Amino acid sequence: MVRWIVLLDQKTHIYQEIRATDMRYKNRVRSRISNLKDPKNPGLRRNVLAGYIEMTRIASMSAEEMASDELKQLRNVLTQEAIREHQMAKTGGTTTDLLQCSKCRKKNCSYNQVQTRSADEPMTTFVLCNECGNRWKFC
Repeated sequence: MVRWIVLLDQKTHIYQEIRATDMRYKNRVRSRISNLKDPKNPGLRRNVLAGYIEMTRIASMSAEEMASDELKQLRNVLTQEAIREHQMAKTGGTTTDLLQCSKCRKKNCSYNQVQTRSADEPMTTFVLCNECGNRWKFC
């Protein structure tokens, strides 16, 4: 019974924001329902039912804001990795003919070494094939 009240209240707030019942409205309602039903995200459901998150707030929340803590952490790690790879691509790296690309078999590669783990672990070597663009890493 509580879930239906939450759902109806939620739909009302979404309608007040969008002012239409088009696909955008329907998609937003479906998104809220699936996020509230998600077994991997019990925190969102608990916070809504307990009243920590108001209906006006959940009606306008983005997918990132409704995500579970685990998913937020995973997204953060992936973002940091993408930033690191982008920065590495800009710096270019050191060109060498000692490394062979497994994709095109050419020996025209650039590499960078970065300390990605604790100080007592070896550095991680990131390699870029200058011929085909293949990327790989090794320790």
